Amino acid sequence: MNMQRKFMQSTDALIREALHKKILQHQHNCPQTIVLDELGLAHGKNRIDIAVINGDIHGYEIKSSKDNLSRFISQLDQYRKSLQKLTIVAAPNHIDEILNVSPDWCGVIKVEIGPRGGVKFKTIRRPSKNPSVDMVELAHLLWKKEAIELLQEYGMKSNLNNKNRKALYEEIANHAKMEELVAWIKNKFSKRETWRAV
Repeated sequence: MNMQRKFMQSTDALIREALHKKILQHQHNCPQTIVLDELGLAHGKNRIDIAVINGDIHGYEIKSSKDNLSRFISQLDQYRKSLQKLTIVAAPNHIDEILNVSPDWCGVIKVEIGPRGGVKFKTIRRPSKNPSVDMVELAHLLWKKEAIELLQEYGMKSNLNNKNRKALYEEIANHAKMEELVAWIKNKFSKRETWRAV
């Protein structure tokens, strides 16, 4: 009998379940924190696997052993614009490349699957604040009516309904501070009864 056992290949679903239970348990238990799977960025052009929204918008991107990194550079570019913090949770076969191409502020967690299916996480690099957030891209997380409501809070009243979303987001970037925009996004996310934009 061959006693050697190979480590199991990881899958997105296996890593995601363990990430929610082990790494994000405190966030799930905090009533002031919102945890979302598959948050669309730039109106769905890209998605982040898990988003944690409290004082910051922190994205977790999963790269299992079965994934490839062919789209990773383009994903990173969107994450740099849209997220205040980013952590890549990756299988061992991806760690070196991720460390080579990701910015220093990006956190990296290595995930290994044991022979019995146990999931083990090891922090390789802790995340810090992203210095390159684009306020217009961040504002894309708001639906049009939510963007209009925010601008009305800043005293803008005229012709807002006639502006397209891009123009509204640019106005928000001109008027709001980042912490104000993030607080508004969190407030609106908590009140959404459906996640299908009208």
